[in-house]
Amino acid sequence: MSTGWLVGVMVEVRDAAEPVRHFFAVGHAEQAKAEWTAIDSAALIGPVAMSPVGGIEPVQALGEIPAARMKSLGLAPGQVRGLGWKWPRRWLPG
Repeated sequence: MSTGWLVGVMVEVRDAAEPVRHFFAVGHAEQAKAEWTAIDSAALIGPVAMSPVGGIEPVQALGEIPAARMKSLGLAPGQVRGLGWKWPRRWLPG
């Protein structure tokens, strides 16, 4: 059973020609709640894209974060952590 989600949100950034995906680790077991929590955090960075960009949805749950991975990386239930623009491979099970 998962206890969190890795979510990508497309954010409009001033110096970029098109929105850029920002990744978030969210400590909610329910996917929809994790996505909305990530949107709220992304909105603090910039406007969230309203339509797909290059075939990528504006908000997309990319995978579940198992409880053991959350514990080892220090993500508490209910917590959201911005992970930046690079693909966060250590957050997903290998």
